[in-house]
Amino acid sequence: MGKSGRASQRNQVRIISGVWRGRKLWFPSIDGLRPTPDRVRETLFNWLSPEIRGARCLDLFAGSGALGFEALSRGAQSCCFVDANKDVCSTLEKNAQTLDCQDRTTILHTDA
Repeated sequence: MGKSGRASQRNQVRIISGVWRGRKLWFPSIDGLRPTPDRVRETLFNWLSPEIRGARCLDLFAGSGALGFEALSRGAQSCCFVDANKDVCSTLEKNAQTLDCQDRTTILHTDA
């Protein structure tokens, strides 16, 4: 794969399961922003699966929003994303619009 292919995937993370399975989320290029790897999210949500449907979730230091959007994809009622970076919050809003879930998300631009 050429450089352009890698560059286009570098700032994306994939939703693993649920109604948005396979959908991509964008996140900004920010030093220190490292989305939770697929394997870790898969393990975490395997543990949480009995509790996730209908839950109200909080994604602190949201970054890519991968954990919160994964929870919503798997049936969480709502998710509040909190991040101190305005570019991150702007991207989270765009991802919520893309997934048409703005009514289930709250995005707070503040320090956690």
